[in-house]
Amino acid sequence: MHTVRVGNREVGEGKPCFIIAEIGINHDGDVDVAKRLIDVAVSAGCDAVKFQKRTPDLHVAPDKRDVLRDTPWGEMRTIDYRERIEFGHAEYDDINEYCLQRGILWFASPWDVPSVDFLEQYNPPCYKIASAGMVNKALRCAVWAARRPVIMSTGMATLADIDEAYDDLASDRLTLLHCTSNYPTTDDEIDLPVIETLRQRYRVPVGYSGHEVGLLPSVLSVAAWRACIVERHVTLDRGRKGSDHGASIEPHGLHLLVRDIRRAERLREGGWNKRVHASEAAQIKRLRG
Repeated sequence: MHTVRVGNREVGEGKPCFIIAEIGINHDGDVDVAKRLIDVAVSAGCDAVKFQKRTPDLHVAPDKRDVLRDTPWGEMRTIDYRERIEFGHAEYDDINEYCLQRGILWFASPWDVPSVDFLEQYNPPCYKIASAGMVNKALRCAVWAARRPVIMSTGMATLADIDEAYDDLASDRLTLLHCTSNYPTTDDEIDLPVIETLRQRYRVPVGYSGHEVGLLPSVLSVAAWRACIVERHVTLDRGRKGSDHGASIEPHGLHLLVRDIRRAERLREGGWNKRVHASEAAQIKRLRG
């Protein structure tokens, strides 16, 4: 099975798990918060950070624009909230420079075709198609036309849905992420064995995008099902108001996640042959002597 090159990393079977800290919109429109989350990802040892890019006018229906919603800044019109949390050129210029300084890859999930055009100016190492966008043929085609590696999440999707998207995207540039789009996801919805189902069906590298409370399913996705990518939302405060904060992990949790994934990889690489280790010699003498 092929690997996919993302920046300076080879992603796929036999390679170290590619760990993505999804900042998404958890920066709440504040570039300083985004930088603090980038610092958290670097400190934890993540391979990349990911953002989300939308064109608000395309994602808020006219009859929803004036609907009030509860936000970190109090009640706001939905369209005002969406515009407030959306980064533009100045913010992404700053993020791009900061990630270069910190030595970490960054990319984003474009949610519409104009957002692909916007992100192209930053020469991203790949694109992520979010679960919500995988059924959007125009978006899929725009992402594919950019000729960059593509990571696609499969939440809310049947195999038939994935088949259709795969027909547009299939090549050695594609990876898939098993995902359940419930925030947070309960244990009976996680279905980790689907990682192998997707691997066998599509013959591409497969990873896991988790929205569960805790870390165990994400670690098991690597230890038991050989996920080649793990993506988790990260926040400075899970109690903050917003659509993704509650299903995210805080800085200490991200450090533990990376630590445990790397340990799981080492444990998984143990030998197949039963052997007596040199470290057991003293125990043999003491217990059998």
